[in-house]
Amino acid sequence: MSAIRPTTVEVETSLRLVAPDATALPVRASLRYDPADPYAVHVLFHAESAGGEAVSWSFARELLMTGLDEPAGIGDVRVWPWATPRGDFVALALSSPDGNALFEVPRSVLVRFLRRTHVVVARGRETDHLDVDAAVNRLLAGR
Repeated sequence: MSAIRPTTVEVETSLRLVAPDATALPVRASLRYDPADPYAVHVLFHAESAGGEAVSWSFARELLMTGLDEPAGIGDVRVWPWATPRGDFVALALSSPDGNALFEVPRSVLVRFLRRTHVVVARGRETDHLDVDAAVNRLLAGR
């Protein structure tokens, strides 16, 4: 008898990139959660041009959870509630040596996505899904 492997959660959505002059541009993105990496969520920003490469960011699922209701994160990834006349959003600020970006993410999209991730791996049960031996092997293979 084989164990049933939990499924990956993936949601396609549109975020808004907030420019310095406060204009916003739509950006296609995917939110992804893989139970094999139970502590992390991944955001894949899709390139608009056919030849353009997608950009992926990974950060803690708990950071995203906390950022729904209060400011969270320091450094490269910060998340906080963002209310606008258009409705409730979550601000996602990303920083790298190449620059900074601020995105508006619909709060309702994040809530639904996070609920689905908790069905796959319940909050506080991440260690049940963590394969420490595989993680160590991956780290050692990169030497």
